[in-house]
Amino acid sequence: MASELLTSPKNPWIRKLRQLHRSKGRQEQGAFLVEGSHLVEEALRVGWPLQALCYTPEWAERHPYLLASLPKDLRRQAVSSEVMAALSTTESPEGVVAVAVSQPIPSPPLSGVRLGLVVETLQDPGNLGALIRAVAAAGADGLWLSADSVDPENPKVLRASAGQWFRCPPRVLPDLASWIQACRRHGIQVLAATLSPSATCYWDQDLTCPTLFLLGNEGSGLREATIQQANAQVRVPMAEGVDSLNVAMVGGLLLYEALRQRRSQGGTA
Repeated sequence: MASELLTSPKNPWIRKLRQLHRSKGRQEQGAFLVEGSHLVEEALRVGWPLQALCYTPEWAERHPYLLASLPKDLRRQAVSSEVMAALSTTESPEGVVAVAVSQPIPSPPLSGVRLGLVVETLQDPGNLGALIRAVAAAGADGLWLSADSVDPENPKVLRASAGQWFRCPPRVLPDLASWIQACRRHGIQVLAATLSPSATCYWDQDLTCPTLFLLGNEGSGLREATIQQANAQVRVPMAEGVDSLNVAMVGGLLLYEALRQRRSQGGTA
């Protein structure tokens, strides 16, 4: 049951929720914000645990079905437009923000990993969200992040994922090098995406076996030590005078080339 309308951004509970805008606040509270109807629907669809839902009366009038679908024990809090603006990280909030519970994201057994992306020191939340969409669309087994990458619970990451975050939440690796070696011991081919002229063009590399692609930081790429952990290097060919390509686009190209090769051989991802 919804309580009475909250109208002050200085309300203690609202001020606490605003701390979730920052990574430190998310870590301390073990929660993160889910903004917009589509993301809330996706969280509910997969059964992701929610603590509360804040919404404006105008939003409630437009989405009675969504309010009715909420778990009965979930806190539903009506708030003013001013409070919603304080809670939201967007310039034009839709009128609904949920508080989701942070929880560990277990990795599938390495014996079952057929295809995925591993990203080192990624900084842009938009790029991470786009990579999540690519992994989900390709039906890959997952996306793994080095611990020094952007916080995967950043609200911008969730929005950029277009709701696919809840189907393919990124997994954070405490020790990237050790995990890569464990993958190789399990027979998984680990390929570093680089700009090196000596790297194999990605469509000439055999991608029909279990494969993980390593992607690096938007500006500096992969660390040399990480490249050395891989089985081989691959590159995306580019026209003369072009020296870079968006990391999310590279991830999508690599995943879909693997799918294409496997389909041509009658296999599956």
